[in-house]
Amino acid sequence: MELLGEDPNREGLLDTPKRVAKMYLEMFNGLKEDPKDQFTAVFSEGHEEGVLVKDIPFHSMCEHHLVPFYGIAYVAYIPSKGRVTGLSKLARAVEVASRRPQLQERLTHQVAHALQDALEPEGVFVMVEAEHM
Repeated sequence: MELLGEDPNREGLLDTPKRVAKMYLEMFNGLKEDPKDQFTAVFSEGHEEGVLVKDIPFHSMCEHHLVPFYGIAYVAYIPSKGRVTGLSKLARAVEVASRRPQLQERLTHQVAHALQDALEPEGVFVMVEAEHM
């Protein structure tokens, strides 16, 4: 704050370091979870048609400058042996992967690999559209 010309002892800034630390703990709580663990509910449905969830909103923090970025994700897979998971689990994996210091490319990779490892589908597609603030 001093570098910005602010007085860190001014009333409005006294608790700012604690508030920022608390904010980072909340924003980065995805570090404590594995996106793959979101796919614990797996069902055998006997179909192998493609599954797509689109327009999954997310927000994250660019690890290079700690600048927020946000966007939408598309997650699709082709089941193998009829193994499917709940649609909400795809969105939850995106949420977990985004709640950490992140890169858009790594976010895409982590969600795709989590889905591949958990369900072993015939194919996986993950696309992320994002922009920095």
